Amino acid sequence: MTTTTLPRPAAGDIETIALIGFVHGVSHFFHLLLPPLFPWLMADFGLNFTAVGVTMTVFFVISGIGQAAAGFFVDRFGAFRVLFAGICCFVLAGVTLHFASGLPWLIAAAALAGLGNSVFHPADFTVLNRRVSQPRLGHAFSVHGLSGNLGWAAAPVFMTGIAAVAGWREAALGASVVAIIALGILSWRRLAIADPLAEHAAKQSGEAVPPLAFLRVPAVWLCFLFFFLITAAFGAIQNFATPILQALYAFSLGSAATALSTYLLGGAAGIVLGGFLAQKNAHDGLIAGALGVAALLALLLASGLPPAWSILPLMGAIGFCTGVAGPSRDLLVRRAATARFGQAAFGRIYGFVYSGLDLGLATAPLIFGRLMDSGNFSGVLFGIAIFQALAIFTALRVGKAG
Repeated sequence: MTTTTLPRPAAGDIETIALIGFVHGVSHFFHLLLPPLFPWLMADFGLNFTAVGVTMTVFFVISGIGQAAAGFFVDRFGAFRVLFAGICCFVLAGVTLHFASGLPWLIAAAALAGLGNSVFHPADFTVLNRRVSQPRLGHAFSVHGLSGNLGWAAAPVFMTGIAAVAGWREAALGASVVAIIALGILSWRRLAIADPLAEHAAKQSGEAVPPLAFLRVPAVWLCFLFFFLITAAFGAIQNFATPILQALYAFSLGSAATALSTYLLGGAAGIVLGGFLAQKNAHDGLIAGALGVAALLALLLASGLPPAWSILPLMGAIGFCTGVAGPSRDLLVRRAATARFGQAAFGRIYGFVYSGLDLGLATAPLIFGRLMDSGNFSGVLFGIAIFQALAIFTALRVGKAG
């Protein structure tokens, strides 16, 4: 038996999972480099919401395009180098924001942060799939998703806390310090993500894989579509849940914001449970069941019938069901990747598929914004349910199309 097939000890798996989880949390932290500072930036530079919103469009467009390309670099140069380069972009994004003198600087900072963010899914999932033992993969994907949520949660507190005390420029430098610390930890523990299979991946697949061969596989396109649909639905909730609940259920701003937080906390809890359930290997069925319940609950919320006291539990349940599907969706992509190419194309397949995530986040405001502008708040919730139902269909088709 070769060393590439020997099962790794639990301690090695745990270190790899922890390190990848940490850097993934840092990537989500930099999703919110700019938004928590919008009140300060708008006041200092005389910008409106449309102008500052452009920065996030730039972030996700750069991230989506870069993610599709980053997978090729992961397959060619290994995950460590690509992750290191991505975090360096975060350092530069924080420094650029610190010296910003107007909207072009903010756009440049957003572009650098988006470029840095683009490397994480192809690099992270390549490492986890190649380094972590099969019985622990579900838990690895669960930790990966949960750490991203924690990064989202930490950024607003960190950025606004420093900005309120010392100013937004100092908050930007503080973000760069976070990235520098991440570089140090990544370099210190780099052996935990070293890829002993990288140079042998093509041989293990039986023959060299043409760079774009994966684009001929229907399951890959279905996975891309799945990520677009499920993330567009998530983006709609994340962006518009607060005003929707204010309009449909006469919630105060604080109560509506609490409901959104309940949804996100429910999602985090669902991810934890989903890591255990994903070990049962019924990935597409689990996704269908969890998202089916989430869609039904979204329809119930859209009806305006539930009493006000039930909205927080309802939002938490929608988030929980969506979170349960998370680890299984990542294993679903693994199935699509390995069905044809073994481990030779993990980076490029994960990079392409997860670019659908950025596309969904970038387009959700455009898709649902018109409904919001016209006051059709229930229509947004019906749209979310439709997107989740379509995501179920694509998940069930992946196995047949692989």
